[in-house]
Amino acid sequence: MEIIREVALLRRRVEEEKQCGRSVGLVPTMGALHAGHVSLIDRARKENDIVVVSVFVNPTQFNNPEDLRTYPRTEEADCEKMINAGVDIAFIPSVEEVYPEPDTREFNLGPVAEVMEGAMRPGHFNGVAQIVSKLFAMVQPHRAYFGEKDFQQIAVIRRMVQLEDFDLEIIDCPIMRENDGLAMSSRNVRLTPSQRAIAPAIHKTLVASLDFAKSHTIAETKQYVIDEINAQPEMEVEYYEIVDSLTMQPIANWSDSDCPVGCITVYCGQVRLIDNIKYTK
Repeated sequence: MEIIREVALLRRRVEEEKQCGRSVGLVPTMGALHAGHVSLIDRARKENDIVVVSVFVNPTQFNNPEDLRTYPRTEEADCEKMINAGVDIAFIPSVEEVYPEPDTREFNLGPVAEVMEGAMRPGHFNGVAQIVSKLFAMVQPHRAYFGEKDFQQIAVIRRMVQLEDFDLEIIDCPIMRENDGLAMSSRNVRLTPSQRAIAPAIHKTLVASLDFAKSHTIAETKQYVIDEINAQPEMEVEYYEIVDSLTMQPIANWSDSDCPVGCITVYCGQVRLIDNIKYTK
């Protein structure tokens, strides 16, 4: 595996591979890699000749300075995982390399970015669009891979691709979970042992809500999920919305969407965890 830290060298190396007719898959990450990231790499490995993984904690998408400061950074362990997964190029730049000057671009991301995470974290999705658009421009991959845990983020990235007219395919991949159901996340390492023991209640409640929803309204289902999770010690729901899977807009009735998705954010102590579940008809 080749580790590259300079944008110019990254562009040159990827272009060399493409000149040889090789397809390129990109897996953008913020590091602290876990099995969920490895599943994205495995998918990219199957579908492309060359796999590029970026490892960069992007400051412009954090609206909470403390969250940025405490975000786990584990470059040595990340490199070991990437080597084992068969990554060809690891792009691990500095902040100064990615942002030699401030990125002042404002993206017209529309309604998909205005609800849920967009409402709770002002500027977050614009920061996501900034870094992902930069990575797409640097690598110009044929395909880019994202996990469905960040369900709304994928919709935002698709919108950014449309705005910027990037010629690539966005591949969304299923959520990877621990054996007890907790969605894999780099933030999970910040949970105390007692918090880690109760955090699986998020997914357990979402799964239980699938049966509950069969005989209840959306409003009742939302309240059920919120009440069940808030009853757990150290757990507080920030929001739970049931939305259309394409528009990300909340729906009032089950008939309003062909594929409703429940998106949740829960504070477990000070750790902010997200998850989602699909309500199939």
